[in-house]
Amino acid sequence: MSTASHSSQLNSTQSNSLLLTDALARCTTVRQKVYTYLLDPEVENNKHQQVDGWISFLIISNLFALVVERIPAIFEPHQQLFHAFDVFSVIVFTIEYLTRLYLAPEDKEFKSKWSARTAYVFSPFAVIDFLAVAPFYFQAFLPVDLRVLRFLRLLRMLKLFRVLIPAYHEFMELNAHRTLRQKMYSLVFPSEFGGAIHEMFESVIAWWVVISVFAVILESVESIHFVLSTQFIIIDSIAVGLFSIEYFLKLYSCVEDPVFKKWFSGRVKHSLKFSSIIDFLAILPFFLELFLHHLFDLRFLRVFRLMRLLKITKQNNSTAVLKRVFTRETPILAAALFVMMLMVVLAASLAYLMEHDSQPDKYENIPSSIYWAVITLSSVGYGDLTPVTPVGRVMTILMAVIGVGIFAIPSALLASSFADELHADKNNLAIALYHRLKMGLPVDPKDDFVISEGKRLNLSPEQLKGVIDKVLYDFKITEDLVPQPLLEIANNTDQALEHFVKKLSRIRQLGILVQHEPGETMQRLSALLSPSEAELWKMIQGSDQFLNTST
Repeated sequence: MSTASHSSQLNSTQSNSLLLTDALARCTTVRQKVYTYLLDPEVENNKHQQVDGWISFLIISNLFALVVERIPAIFEPHQQLFHAFDVFSVIVFTIEYLTRLYLAPEDKEFKSKWSARTAYVFSPFAVIDFLAVAPFYFQAFLPVDLRVLRFLRLLRMLKLFRVLIPAYHEFMELNAHRTLRQKMYSLVFPSEFGGAIHEMFESVIAWWVVISVFAVILESVESIHFVLSTQFIIIDSIAVGLFSIEYFLKLYSCVEDPVFKKWFSGRVKHSLKFSSIIDFLAILPFFLELFLHHLFDLRFLRVFRLMRLLKITKQNNSTAVLKRVFTRETPILAAALFVMMLMVVLAASLAYLMEHDSQPDKYENIPSSIYWAVITLSSVGYGDLTPVTPVGRVMTILMAVIGVGIFAIPSALLASSFADELHADKNNLAIALYHRLKMGLPVDPKDDFVISEGKRLNLSPEQLKGVIDKVLYDFKITEDLVPQPLLEIANNTDQALEHFVKKLSRIRQLGILVQHEPGETMQRLSALLSPSEAELWKMIQGSDQFLNTST
């Protein structure tokens, strides 16, 4: 790989962080600066994605408000609050529409038109933005029925197409000439062909997990269930529908993975994965209750819907890290658990001997005293069982003090191991990136491999950039200094010193490891080096015999 290519890779991430600043510096008008900072999709680190994200969140919140308004018990006491939220939403959407209208001449899609703003007004996205706020203003001039107005507010959902359509086009471009099954695989499984639409799909699933679990929790409150029983059924049905589609799409497309490539045995193998079992258990209670309710009372299965929370753990690497920590520290945890159980049994036995005569109803036997021992050693101390004898109280003090140390061992061990595992993951990522550089592959925050690894390790963009910068710098120092011109090295004092130290260290190692006879070495040095250079070699080698021979 050439020096120029290495230098460009080293500076790629640095240029990303400066790209917004450079773009703003090139702007000559306020309108250009506002467009560059807020809406330009081609400028790194601006607020384009944040603007789209917050607008999308507000749209979904409006849909949720429309659904809740259909519940009189909630809507009627809080009409003013719902109206205030509607006004706030209209203000935000109006500001967005007017801002985009003002900035239309800077948009590449419209700036070449004879009238950029007119072209924007009649563009599909602008029509959607207008329809999102128009019903609210119509009521000021037209006698619109409020019920009709609420229905027209559903038009705000169309604003989501501003995010969905570009994601769909990106997905189709990435999956051009691929089969339907391959496209479905890219949709439901992480891959280089998924793009933004895969992330949206995972976000929808995660949000519905939270919503459905929250509904299950509220459903257990009798007063809330009485009012929202129908809504709970609808929420659960939608959630099960989404989770079922996800499950069967994964089962259908999993054979695209080489690990599950056989059409039958591969699908069976995939269905037996822990993550697939979680997906199956998330929908099983609904169908069992639906088809077998006339044979058995299966209402108890509803509580198992809370297992849907496990679906979120699949999207978080923390659980995988915790599993590796438990596996690695199993011997030490087993030893700590043994000591804990030994202390519990010993404390329960002593409590029974000392307190049984005074409180036979509370310390009836050793098994019943184990409860007291556990809550005492763990420093919980509910107070429902308390020793009354002087000896028993002294023993309780000792057990509480000892328990603080013994029960803290597993917690401290897991916390330390968890931190070590995260640090090891970062180091492994750095090693993988270094090898990619040696193979001539790109290492950039926008590279698919780097993005996927950053998400897998739950690294923020800043943390990921820090890892990349360090890898690029180390690669530059260790691999790229030799072909680099000395004049270029000398222009950077820190780099020059680093270069000198590394070279001197290699020379020192070479002088120590050389195995030639001193006389033979001296003859060769006198022919190749100046006297001062030969003297430097003798000093580096540090051999008394060598020095005596040379004299």
